[in-house]
Amino acid sequence: MRELKYKDAISEAHVQSMERDPSIFLMGVGVADPTGIFGTTVEARKRFGIPRVFDTPLSENTLTGIGVGAAICGMRPVLVHARNDFLLLTMDQIVNHAAKWKYMAGGKLSVPFLIRAIIGRGWGQAAQHSQSLQALFAHVPGLQVIMPSSPYDAKGLILESLQNDLTTVCIEHRWLYDKSGPVPEEFYTIPMGKGNLVKKGKDVTVVAISHMVLEAKTAALECEQEKIDLEIIDPRSLRPLDEDLICQSVKKTGRLIVADTGWKRCGLSAEIAALVAENCLRDLKQPVVRITLADTPTPCSSVLENAYYPTAKNIVHAAKNLVHGNSGAKDEVVASQKTEKEFSGPF
Repeated sequence: MRELKYKDAISEAHVQSMERDPSIFLMGVGVADPTGIFGTTVEARKRFGIPRVFDTPLSENTLTGIGVGAAICGMRPVLVHARNDFLLLTMDQIVNHAAKWKYMAGGKLSVPFLIRAIIGRGWGQAAQHSQSLQALFAHVPGLQVIMPSSPYDAKGLILESLQNDLTTVCIEHRWLYDKSGPVPEEFYTIPMGKGNLVKKGKDVTVVAISHMVLEAKTAALECEQEKIDLEIIDPRSLRPLDEDLICQSVKKTGRLIVADTGWKRCGLSAEIAALVAENCLRDLKQPVVRITLADTPTPCSSVLENAYYPTAKNIVHAAKNLVHGNSGAKDEVVASQKTEKEFSGPF
């Protein structure tokens, strides 16, 4: 099978969906630029032109309202934000309108709306341009939230998003755009709520989200040297969540690490830990370990960034503690608290 970069898989998904469905159009700041949102909208712009792929003013709330209205009226809009932080300006439209109208209309109205947004990690993006806000949207009934980690998943999930009648928030990690992987040429979809068993294992379950899937793969290779066999699960879809896949794995391994790109408190790692506690607590041999960002705004300094973002080393450390019978959860919490004190200042 041929290989595509993550960004090219997204581009192909847009082109194939727009060829099939004339109601789909792309809009957003930078969508029609020569670089086309890191290359993800360039080909669609060439193929379909300004009527269906067009740049917009920098007015996030207005644009989202236009998208909601267009979707209710039978179109299938795609709105692209260069940073997911800017979605905070659109929360009323997303939470109170896009997510609610189908329910409030008794199912007679649909809002088939895809909102793509990017996590801008690294290179000094700092506190206002590099947050990972998926937990805010996964909290809301009526929304679908996806975070594809591979080119195959990116194409399949976006094509699925443009087939159904709900609003989908797709959060993409900038560090994934140049990663390559096998992608079929034909049109295909990945069902919402269907996770991916990335790697089978018997000792520790690692539920990894977005870029943390790559870190988990690296950690698995290092853990092999320690005779520790990691099982890696990529949820792909955060709402709906593949609860069965996660619980089945934990019941087999008895140990769980959740690696998220967001903060720990009230994040996806807390939701997944609660899911396991409710459904398979007796199967756990050790406390759940959560590997996340420290509860502090993102630093700007590259030195602090290197310390702030978790890596494969954190997963390896946690896995060793869990398998060797130490309190992995306690060790990780202590390390996280130290990090928060270093970064947080007045917080």
